[in-house]
Amino acid sequence: MKILIVGAGIAGPTLAYWLLRSGHEPTLVERAPALREGGYLVDFWGAGFEVAERMGLVPRLIADGYRVREMREVSNSGKRIAHLNPLRVIDGAAAGRYVSIARSDLARAIYDSLDGQVETIFGDTVDEITETEDHAAVRFASGAAREFDLVIGADGLHSRVRSLAFGPEADFERYLGITVAAFNLDGYQPRDELVAVTRTQVGMQALRLALRDGSTMFCFMFRHDGQLPPDDVAAQQAILHERLRAAGWEVPRILDQLPHARTFYMDRASQIRMPTWSQGRVALVGDAAACPSLLAGQGSALAMVEAYILAAALHEAGNDYTTAFHQYQSRLGQLVRAKQDAAIGLGAAFAPRNRMQLLLRNTVIGLMGIPIVARLAVGRSLRDPIHLPPPATD
Repeated sequence: MKILIVGAGIAGPTLAYWLLRSGHEPTLVERAPALREGGYLVDFWGAGFEVAERMGLVPRLIADGYRVREMREVSNSGKRIAHLNPLRVIDGAAAGRYVSIARSDLARAIYDSLDGQVETIFGDTVDEITETEDHAAVRFASGAAREFDLVIGADGLHSRVRSLAFGPEADFERYLGITVAAFNLDGYQPRDELVAVTRTQVGMQALRLALRDGSTMFCFMFRHDGQLPPDDVAAQQAILHERLRAAGWEVPRILDQLPHARTFYMDRASQIRMPTWSQGRVALVGDAAACPSLLAGQGSALAMVEAYILAAALHEAGNDYTTAFHQYQSRLGQLVRAKQDAAIGLGAAFAPRNRMQLLLRNTVIGLMGIPIVARLAVGRSLRDPIHLPPPATD
């Protein structure tokens, strides 16, 4: 089948890889003019790691990723008040199948695995989808028109495909009350190599991590009830200054350097909850279908699992896409809901609502420094309760 995949992030190229392997003809279209850069670091493990293994990606992910040796919570003066060795705890529980990697680096590694065999259209997106008895007619924002057997929306939290085929985003979005900003600065000092340094206060958290190219990645998470201006970086940065200018530690100095940021991303931490991920010849995958929010910590790995399962279902069902779409959601629905439900309770770990939540959070972080406690706490979350079917091949 000729299958249009909208979105060249993580889910889209993963799906394209497995569709190509099973004899389909995927086409990728991406609104951005090129693969996106920057973003935050993701912890990559579980069933998503197994999908990456089956794609032969793990050596590259290990090379591009980071083995963070310490997660360090500091006071306003920079003094360490709690810490955790993730290599000793998480890596041990995951039996080495774990890496921290920039989301953009993961996406690029997946895209490169296509080896130029998949048609990719940058700087465009879908503007209209019209289904007929035997195809889906697509009109692009550029004005071009094409026909496909299926259209798959892999275009993220603010999916254009979802809005066209299922309805407005507000019908499915569940905002978790936290806004996230991530950006990279060159030459920032101090540098604590392979240490994720965090400063958490009531209503916010700031994180910095030195990267090997000389830059530093920052991630701010903060409580925010107002609207976020879309596609307006200056207005978004103004919100950051207004909301966080009174924060302590290094935050004011970091904000002063925002105009020099190499990359910048800011969005609401939201979930997408839908009763169905398919409508006729259109289906959704990744954050477009069931975004767990970055608070879940496994959105990227989950997106790869969803793409793999969708490709496998299409392979098993032949051209019976209705059956394939049903099998795809039935296999993943319980796992996705569990991860979404777990993420809702994690907001207090990133942006405590009050001093009691802050005290409880710091106490838990301190206990996590005890290896046996940490292994018991994180061990179960490192194992996804899902069986991956054999790889789909032509």
